[in-house]
Amino acid sequence: MRVIAHRGFAADAPENTVSAIERASRVADSIEFDVRRCGSGELVVVHDERIDRVTDGTGRVADLSLSELQSFDVLGSGESIPTLDDVLAAIATDVDINVELKETAIASDVLDALGRVENDCMVSSFSADALQAVRSHDRPVETAYISRWLRDQPVRRAIELDCEYVHPRFTLLLYSRVLSRPRSVDLEVNVWTVNEPLLARAMAWRGVDGIATDAVEVARPYL
Repeated sequence: MRVIAHRGFAADAPENTVSAIERASRVADSIEFDVRRCGSGELVVVHDERIDRVTDGTGRVADLSLSELQSFDVLGSGESIPTLDDVLAAIATDVDINVELKETAIASDVLDALGRVENDCMVSSFSADALQAVRSHDRPVETAYISRWLRDQPVRRAIELDCEYVHPRFTLLLYSRVLSRPRSVDLEVNVWTVNEPLLARAMAWRGVDGIATDAVEVARPYL
């Protein structure tokens, strides 16, 4: 079972920072992080639409320039919100990369950035439009449809979007077809976000292909 460091093991280090990503890449099979475009046009690694939760600043990422973003401290780390290129440079080449697209219009630029690294790369998103944008560029990158609810019809949507993976919330594994149906159509299943050791063992027993977790200790038995 592969271990995916969610936002660079966000329970152990300030999420989506260069130091968190670099540290996580020493142990994880894959690093997951989120990408948006900031107000001055650069691609930056931050989960939320606003910076209020993760920095000592306030405002929408889309309204703030890179220089403004870099003036704020991420969760007391002494680091600022990094660019996509900064984060990619921090990941060892033998570690897989999982970029979650938070916006549709950034697909082409994200693919260009991923094309400059040697890592195996995946692009994931809750947004069907974002994944369709990725596929429209005909690049050799795998994709994953992320789902939170059964009403998202995760397997059907992943097939329609020509994905290699489906990423359901772990609670959906209460429904056996969410795991059995992907197997019949050659989809791999990575679940999120698994932050309890007992739950990780349950997911391993169920036979998922990977877990995304915030905590390296939860992942330790599978590293």
